[in-house]
Amino acid sequence: MAVLPITVLGAPILRQVTTEVTEVTDELRALAADMFETMRMASGVGLAAPQVGRSERLCVVEVGDVSAALFNPEIIEREGKIKWEEGCLSIPEVFGWVERSAKVKVRALGLDGQPFELEGSELLAVCLQHEIDHLDGKLFLDHLSFLNRRRALAEWEEEREKYPNLLRVLKPGDRDEPSKSGHAAEEAL
Repeated sequence: MAVLPITVLGAPILRQVTTEVTEVTDELRALAADMFETMRMASGVGLAAPQVGRSERLCVVEVGDVSAALFNPEIIEREGKIKWEEGCLSIPEVFGWVERSAKVKVRALGLDGQPFELEGSELLAVCLQHEIDHLDGKLFLDHLSFLNRRRALAEWEEEREKYPNLLRVLKPGDRDEPSKSGHAAEEAL
């Protein structure tokens, strides 16, 4: 397994729609394993392929006792509303309150190439929606009001210079510190 560089806001791939996976190959299983390693190194709970510079429709999530690689995930059921303060591994130190569905059911292909369904509520639901948004070229910033998006982008401009070539390079053995306000989802998605 390898820790991959994370693309940050400004990298065109974060705004591109991903390509559906036609077959779960050994190469894609290895990519998923690298994504899990990268996500854990960054102290995250979710990571999508575009965040590591790849165009496949793949994301990984790890919330509580749920750990899953999802190929071609799609939300098939939604229920309720929840407001959660989100952050993104591709936009470090920038946060915003986003309203999403409180509970979702997702259908995807697993590492074995077989279809499965995953239900999630609260943080897992937020994580699944956030990562699937990435696969559609959307960011949590797109869900913010005009003024909150403007504030978040101004905060990002102060952080951006830390990431030459629009890459966030994590070193093995390093782990991100918990976010400044301690909210579970802020650095996680």
